[in-house]
Amino acid sequence: MSKTVKTAIITGVLAFIVGVVATGFTVYQAAPSVMMVEDESPYDFDETVERFEREVDEAGWSILNTHDMEATMETHGFDVESIKIFDLCSSEYSAEILELDEERVVSPMMPCRVSIYEHSDGTAYISRMNASLMAGMFGGQVERTMDVATEETEDIIDTVLDE
Repeated sequence: MSKTVKTAIITGVLAFIVGVVATGFTVYQAAPSVMMVEDESPYDFDETVERFEREVDEAGWSILNTHDMEATMETHGFDVESIKIFDLCSSEYSAEILELDEERVVSPMMPCRVSIYEHSDGTAYISRMNASLMAGMFGGQVERTMDVATEETEDIIDTVLDE
């Protein structure tokens, strides 16, 4: 093998490795903004929470639990801005997944969670996992169900944010 061919092979391998590392770094840097969705609310924290709870109820979903993280942190001696995490459930969609043995593996991701929090400047935000992105990794009934549930959750949030 000639020296030119060896140099070309080594250069190609090194370029491939650099490309893989650069791609990995880019994915690592972008992952948080891809995995999570955050919207600024035009309302203050309390009104955003009130509107959210009302819209969830009107959509026929349930709030299973509300985690008041500000109050919880306060009991441990920490002072954080207002933040509530809501566990949302649509019994219809939950049943579609939980009735199938092979689909129950996703149960740790249930129920759907939505967080409403306040930044130090008083601006309220609504955040949630990018469930559609996650759903695509599972395929089958999980993907179909999560896609519909995500669409409904986004409709609820869009209504909350409408002025």
